[in-house]
Amino acid sequence: MANIRSQIKRNRQNETRRLRNKSVRSELHTRTKHALSAAEAGADNSEDALKLAIKRIDKAAAKGVIHKNQAARRKSRLVRRAAAASPAS
Repeated sequence: MANIRSQIKRNRQNETRRLRNKSVRSELHTRTKHALSAAEAGADNSEDALKLAIKRIDKAAAKGVIHKNQAARRKSRLVRRAAAASPAS
């Protein structure tokens, strides 16, 4: 346990940020999964689900939860997988 006041505050800040980042990452996984399952099922809202997933990835990169290159890579892979999974193509 830290004895220095500034380190105690830093630990509190780190924990708050860790929990916030964890929820953002969890939502990224959820949105990605929904977008892929909608594309596989050929649902009417598959494009909306894909747009929402991409929007969340961009927002996570803007907040600094993930790196911008990782965001670009995730979007690229997501779009490719969605295109391959959709029964229309």
